[in-house]
Amino acid sequence: MKELLTRAISGLLYVALLIGSMYWENALLAVLYIFGLVSLAEFNKLIKLNAFLITAAIFTFLYFGFWYWCMIHTSSTGTNEAIQILLVITSFVNLFLIKDLFTEKKMPLFESKRYIATTFYLSSGFIFMLLIANYLNSFTPFLLLGSFILVWVNDSFAYLVGKNFGRQKLFPSVSPKKTVEGFLGGLFFACVSSYFIATYTGTLGFTSWLILAIIVSVFGTLGDLIESKFKRQAEVKDSGVIMPGHGGLLDRLDSIIFAAPFIYLFLRILSYVS
Repeated sequence: MKELLTRAISGLLYVALLIGSMYWENALLAVLYIFGLVSLAEFNKLIKLNAFLITAAIFTFLYFGFWYWCMIHTSSTGTNEAIQILLVITSFVNLFLIKDLFTEKKMPLFESKRYIATTFYLSSGFIFMLLIANYLNSFTPFLLLGSFILVWVNDSFAYLVGKNFGRQKLFPSVSPKKTVEGFLGGLFFACVSSYFIATYTGTLGFTSWLILAIIVSVFGTLGDLIESKFKRQAEVKDSGVIMPGHGGLLDRLDSIIFAAPFIYLFLRILSYVS
C-alpha cells in the first residue's frame, strides 16, 4: 500500500509539473530542458557513455538553437531547412533502431556510435516536443499536451487490458509482460480519447487526432520496447531512481521521445495539404 501511494504521488507530481508548464512558453521551455538533461544523464549511464558534459553541451546547443531560430526568426528559410535535415536524420536513426529491435540480439548503438544515439534518438526527441508545442511558429501547447495524453491513455490501457486479458506475448525476448491484446487495447482507447481531445482542445479535427492516436500507439510502443532492450542489454530494471515507484524519468518519457519526430512529421504534412 505504501509503495502504491509513493508511486501515485510521484506520478501526480510529474503530470502536474508537465501540465502546469503548458500555460507559459518559457516554463515549458525550461521543464522540457530539465527533463531532457535528466533523461540524457540516465541514458548515458544506460549505454555506459561517460561523457555527460559533451552530450549535454550538444543537447543544449541544439535545443536552444532550434528554439531561438524557430521562434525568433520565424520566416527564416534556413531554419526550415535545418528542421527538415534534423527530421530526416532522426527518422533514419529511429528506423534503424526499429530494425535492430527485430533483427539484432544487441542494439549496435549501445556499443558503437553512441553519440548518434544520444543526439538523434534522445536529444532530437525533446527538440521535436518543443517544435510540436510551437506548431506553425505559434505557441500551441495543447498539441503537445494532447500527444502526452494519448501516450498516457495508451500506456494505461495497454497495461490494464494486457494484465486482465493478455494471452499472446508481443515481444517476450525484450518485454515479457507486454501482450498483443494489451497493445490493441491501448490503441483502441487512445483512438477513443482522440475524439475528446479534438473536442475540448480546439486544435485539430477528429480525423487528425485519430491518426495521431495511431502514430502515438505504434511508435510509442516501439519506443518503449527499444528502451527496454537498452535496459536489458545494460542488465538493469529501471533507467534511474528519480521517480519513486516508477524508476527513471526516461522510463516515463521513452514513448513520447521516440514518437515525437513522427508526430511532428505528420503535423508538417498536415500543414502542407491543408
